[in-house]
Amino acid sequence: MPAAQPEVTVHVIIPARNEEDCLGRCLESLISQRGIDFKITVIDDNSTDRTRAIAESYPGVEVLSAPEPPPGVMGKCNALIAGARGSLAKWLLFTDADTFHLPGSLAAAVREAEERRVDLLSYSPEQEVVSFAERILMPLVFADLVREYPPERVNDPQDPVVAANGQYILVRRIAYEELGGHQCVADNLLEDVALARIFKASNHPIWFRFGGGIVRTRMYRSFHAMTEGWTKNLALLFRHPVLLAALRSLEFVVVAAAVVIDFIALANVRPDIGWPGLSLTAFFYLLFIVRISRAHFPWSSNLLAWFGLPLYVSLLLRSYLHSHRRGAVTWKGRTYPSSAPGRAAGSSTQGSKPGLKS
Repeated sequence: MPAAQPEVTVHVIIPARNEEDCLGRCLESLISQRGIDFKITVIDDNSTDRTRAIAESYPGVEVLSAPEPPPGVMGKCNALIAGARGSLAKWLLFTDADTFHLPGSLAAAVREAEERRVDLLSYSPEQEVVSFAERILMPLVFADLVREYPPERVNDPQDPVVAANGQYILVRRIAYEELGGHQCVADNLLEDVALARIFKASNHPIWFRFGGGIVRTRMYRSFHAMTEGWTKNLALLFRHPVLLAALRSLEFVVVAAAVVIDFIALANVRPDIGWPGLSLTAFFYLLFIVRISRAHFPWSSNLLAWFGLPLYVSLLLRSYLHSHRRGAVTWKGRTYPSSAPGRAAGSSTQGSKPGLKS
């Protein structure tokens, strides 16, 4: 009998539904990885564009077709289950088609997971922002995720806070299979957070951090996609989206009021206000910038982010209405029932920069 083929160290699994705009860039960055043995599988999730043709154009990349998801099963989970089935690799990397993997990152990620002795390692990718809407909105969302779900708490085995980002989740296959894998979270819109919760609750160590120097992504390539994506996720990511919307509205009003006071003072309509008004504006805006800077965005975006507060507030409220009132969200042509309010709160209270795309 022929000798069995040796197992690869990492099996990279990429779910892809209508990703012709970014899949090629992702695959180029992955096939050029060095220093570790790996295989790549793209799961075509019933795409209607050139996604499959692009994947098949790369020699050595395995391309599978995802079956139509059964009722109650999220499309991304369904594709990931199909991709991981039968794998014998030591590690499984679940990553999205819109990610870009820096040279040497795959070997570095496995090395970090082994050195930290964890069974699940997840990076929150460095975010690429191009359009004006992305630059003013994305820092706001990620700054609140960092604030509400600090990674240091996620990485503490004694702390119940848990998180993962579905754009980059590396798992030890044996542990993944032992816990039931994505099959156990197939009905969850935030499958990444749910998967990490199972690992942590079962005393399988996890590690989560910002992925600068490892992986980057441009999450949304149009305003419509960004609106649809955050509508799906925000009410699940935050425990009290309406309260958060009120706080961010107040933040916008406070800075705007300080600007008006300064304008009046500079116009000498109220010279008695003078420099105290200017100092007040600088103080409140500095507090805002310090808060935003924790999200790891370019300073050009941080300085503009205040203008995105009205958009952010509207998306928080829109997400709340879709999740709690309409009971359904839409993503990539599929409509899913959203989590009940209690369940959503349970998900969000145990996350940190969770995954944002399903």
